[in-house]
Amino acid sequence: MTTSTRGVARTPAVLVLEDGRIFRGRAYGAVGATFGEAVFSTGMTGYQETLTDPSYHRQVVVMTAPHVGNTGVNDEDMESRKIWVSGYVVRDPARVPSSWRSRRSLDEELAAQGVVGISGIDTRALTRHLRERGAMRVGIFSGNALPDEGTMLAEVRQAPEMTGADLSAEVATTEPYVVPAIGEKKFTVAAVDLGIKGMTPHRMAERGIEVHVLPATATVDDVYAVQPDGVFFSNGPGDPATADHPVSVMQGVLERGTPLFGICFGNQILGRALGFGTFKLKYGHRGINQPVQDRTTGKVEVTAHNHGFAVDAPLDKVSETPYGRAEVSHVCLNDNVVEGLQLLDRPAFSVQYHPEAAAGPHDAAYLFDRFVSLMEGQRA
Repeated sequence: MTTSTRGVARTPAVLVLEDGRIFRGRAYGAVGATFGEAVFSTGMTGYQETLTDPSYHRQVVVMTAPHVGNTGVNDEDMESRKIWVSGYVVRDPARVPSSWRSRRSLDEELAAQGVVGISGIDTRALTRHLRERGAMRVGIFSGNALPDEGTMLAEVRQAPEMTGADLSAEVATTEPYVVPAIGEKKFTVAAVDLGIKGMTPHRMAERGIEVHVLPATATVDDVYAVQPDGVFFSNGPGDPATADHPVSVMQGVLERGTPLFGICFGNQILGRALGFGTFKLKYGHRGINQPVQDRTTGKVEVTAHNHGFAVDAPLDKVSETPYGRAEVSHVCLNDNVVEGLQLLDRPAFSVQYHPEAAAGPHDAAYLFDRFVSLMEGQRA
């Protein structure tokens, strides 16, 4: 168990990757055993928003920044109702939070929510390993959950893989709810929750949009029951190849020609709805410093990402789809991965990243304004 709520835990902990590599450190957060997909996040700040992002469900997040936890945890920056990561890996956790907004330490919050973590390991070596070998299954073991190495490795290899995982319904709301417009109401948007972050409907509310957040299981009839001016598909976890229901709902929206905006998982859903495939990236894009070019303007944005899958669409031509012409609107400057799609004959577009900037830069906030413009154009 943790020996001090203000100091670094002294309980031994072991991280085991499915290819057999082992890292030894100290328990951080809850003591026990956990499993998931090992991924790394390059953000130097915003760890509370990362932890509470439902897109990280069933993932063990490795922080590349060495010093984590120095601003503690507050009650305002939660992006959902709980921490969703399966495990947390840090090198040098802060001993004492030093922010006036802090209500408790990160270590305490992880322990309170039962999130097993490990500290004191060489996260740079682990990150390099994942970059070379790719994201893979991992287990963290501490305390009484520390069996022999062979047993730990066998348990890791028995854990489910992310490929083929259908997870959005596990993190989405089970009941519809409404986020009212701030100030004068101008539009109504139906937002399909595939793992939505709290700041996303807030960004729309700031623009006079009343947001009706619907469960991932919502039907086309449910979407149009709120009489939307636009439809939004959120971020979320899992393999987009399993998301047949959201794809079907989005196709219903496209058939009606309602303005449509998707982010992250929603971008992959649009890709599939248009007839493109998806594929798993070697180690994904995660963090708040990813460079993306908006090909419609030539502008380069620094953006917040969390995705392990991508859309397989041609970068060099306009594609014919059942809903008219489509093109790649945004591209990652690190590896030329598709980061956005837009239809040329219908009011629909998507991006593969987080424009709500929680946490992250504000470069992409204009995308919410672009969505408003589509709804204004449709109304006119």
